[in-house]
Amino acid sequence: MHVAETIAQMKRLRSELAEPLGFVPTMGYLHEGHLSLVRRACEENASVAASIFVNPTQFAPTEDFEAYPRDTERDLAMLEEAGTDVVFMPAVTEMYPEGFSSWVEVGKLTERLEGASRPSHFRGVTTVCNKLFNIVEPTRAYFGQKDAQQALVIKKMATDLNMNLEIIVCPTVRESDGLAMSSRHVYLSPEQRRAAVSLYQAIKLAEELWSQGERDAERLRQVVTEHIRQEPLAEIEYVSIADMGTLEELETVADSALLSLVVRFGKTRLLDNTILQ
Repeated sequence: MHVAETIAQMKRLRSELAEPLGFVPTMGYLHEGHLSLVRRACEENASVAASIFVNPTQFAPTEDFEAYPRDTERDLAMLEEAGTDVVFMPAVTEMYPEGFSSWVEVGKLTERLEGASRPSHFRGVTTVCNKLFNIVEPTRAYFGQKDAQQALVIKKMATDLNMNLEIIVCPTVRESDGLAMSSRHVYLSPEQRRAAVSLYQAIKLAEELWSQGERDAERLRQVVTEHIRQEPLAEIEYVSIADMGTLEELETVADSALLSLVVRFGKTRLLDNTILQ
């Protein structure tokens, strides 16, 4: 496995990789969710590249950029074992040199949910993904369903800008108790970690109601909200039942909907979702 720390190195290594190339962008501190994306990429491509880059432009000044967990040596070992051919691991100054002033923004989809809670977040995500796609030039790029809005936004950007790549969205990988895997779990106290399973429990309650024929979106939101509120350590930021294409909130679910939620445990912000269909 090769490691590239500069754009020039990555481009040189890219020229030597067999086609097609699968790409898994990450911020490091990897878990089984990331590795499932790498393994899927290995199954579907002749070569696989990954990136490790904690992107400062998607963090607000009040968020955890400096404290975001990092363990590069462990990450590289995990990526190599999973079958990665090249890892792109640039410094912040390599990606955002002095004088950098160009941004990629996707409208409408980024104004809701995470975009409403974190106004500058998606501009940073779309800009860095655009740069990574231009540098790595993948055939396919792999993202997790856990970050459902991010996946929709990246797909929209790739379509709108006629990018020559396919965006693949893979199922959420969960812990044994159902909690969606996240690098931020390291921030949780043992008590908060036990309480966090309430997110998955609430989602399962909504799925059960849906399977029984419930189509009233407000009723589904209410069931999720009431279950999580029984957990004293949980602070709900939002519970959404939205259109799969526009992310507009629904009154009635006709064919399908994205149920998504964000809940805080202390300073740790956890998100999860499911598709009702």
